Amino acid sequence: MSKAIAIAVALLMSNLASAQEFKKEQYNKYSEFAKAGFSEVVTVTGPMKLIFLSGMGSEDGVTGDAQHLGNFYEQCRMAWQKVVKLLGENGATVKDIVKSVVYVTDIRMTPEMRKCRAEFFPPGMPLPVQTLLNVSQLARPGMLFEVDVIAAVPAK
Repeated sequence: MSKAIAIAVALLMSNLASAQEFKKEQYNKYSEFAKAGFSEVVTVTGPMKLIFLSGMGSEDGVTGDAQHLGNFYEQCRMAWQKVVKLLGENGATVKDIVKSVVYVTDIRMTPEMRKCRAEFFPPGMPLPVQTLLNVSQLARPGMLFEVDVIAAVPAK
């Protein structure tokens, strides 16, 4: 009998989830300084597909060697280009990103990071939640920038 109840509950939950509409909302209500750099809160409800990208950096796709050595801006652009490509292959765009974690080896490059990111996030578009970390080293020698993201799109 308990197996039948479990199946019934699973079916009910499945029906409730599929009846709920996909909705993504972004908020910046708490800190004035955050408005220019990131959303403080992103909520996602309803049936959805979550897309998790591993850290994207300036690695060559074949050798894994860092490209654009010493050029933070170009490494950042290459990483975001990879993000755009992989999201696109999975039915998403940068507007679907709900969280990003950015890793830099020199926090003084934050203005360059924001300038680079602006190429991929049009003005006025709400930015995802973001964590920025200054680290001593990244996955490959010579890497200066890396980003990983989580995106959410309606389930199909």
